[in-house]
Amino acid sequence: MTEKEIILLGFKREEMDDDDYYYAYDIARGFTFISNAKTEPGEDGGWYVEFFDSDPAIRFTEFGEVQGLINQLTGAVVKLPRV
Repeated sequence: MTEKEIILLGFKREEMDDDDYYYAYDIARGFTFISNAKTEPGEDGGWYVEFFDSDPAIRFTEFGEVQGLINQLTGAVVKLPRV
């Protein structure tokens, strides 16, 4: 996956130290996608996305897979009326 594709999916850039950064996408509290850092390329030299803090890691490297998963998960979020 490319950095441009991660941005197209709606991920927000999170700054680290110096020139390093990663991307994150919050679905719901405790349910976040996180990318690898710029200085930690994936096996193919590209970007990947994982569920934050899962054990074992659940990793996605294909744009279409992540797009479909985000669509499905955000569509299932229950929006409760505000009180």
